[in-house]
Amino acid sequence: MNDQVAIITGAASGVGRHFATELRRRRPQMRLVLVDVDGERLAESFQPAEHVVLEAFDIRSVEEWQRVVDETIGRFGAVDYLCNIAGIDRSAMFIDQPLGNIDALVDINLKGSLYGMRIVAGHMAARGSGHIINMASLAGVTPTPGTSIYSATKFGLRAVSIAAAVELRSRGVYVTVICPDLINTALLDQHLDNQDAEAVALIFSGSRALTADEVSEAIFRAMRDRPLEIDLPFSRGLLSKLSSAVPGVLLMLYEPLKRRGIRQLERARRERGRA
Repeated sequence: MNDQVAIITGAASGVGRHFATELRRRRPQMRLVLVDVDGERLAESFQPAEHVVLEAFDIRSVEEWQRVVDETIGRFGAVDYLCNIAGIDRSAMFIDQPLGNIDALVDINLKGSLYGMRIVAGHMAARGSGHIINMASLAGVTPTPGTSIYSATKFGLRAVSIAAAVELRSRGVYVTVICPDLINTALLDQHLDNQDAEAVALIFSGSRALTADEVSEAIFRAMRDRPLEIDLPFSRGLLSKLSSAVPGVLLMLYEPLKRRGIRQLERARRERGRA
């Protein structure tokens, strides 16, 4: 793996930055192309070097994706891994969602990832090897009240990931989708500051927030084992798949999960001085 090439989106913060940092530490000779729309924060997080390229661009741009992939291949000869980690959330009950959030979430979480995935997959299939790792969510496994548009985008990303994984396997290309629960990053603070407790209740209904380290380890496991899907934690993944397969389960569990989530949200706010 040391001489392989990886493109990582969302590298300036959260899981993207943590994973890129760990990958740099564990595989110092691996060539990394670190992508984020926030060029200033990206430059604060990493120093460009012989094996590290920083690319500040908006993943919603097909032209920029094509440019970065072409330049990566020209510079390093190949793209062995694409890690689509960039994403946003705008939690609110569906009827309260500003119409602009539909475009923002779909364009960044779904279309932006698919642009990169499609461009890179063509290169990987032509050379007969490669691995695409997409960061979805358990909200992309079961419809999640309070974050319905985000849920829709992650459903789409998960669906394309699994379908493309089947299509591309015979051409030597692997696709893995990772579906984590709530992660303790800046996005968690955003949810804590949301004044509509009902909108974020299900987000906080799990036993605890995952750490960025746990999610990074899942990405390393994906690189090693190349599975179709990883759910974090496994138990919540099973519950999510059950409620997705039998929607009545979600209707039955919604109120108790909402109450649990609101209690845990209030506790988290107190612990972080946001009460």
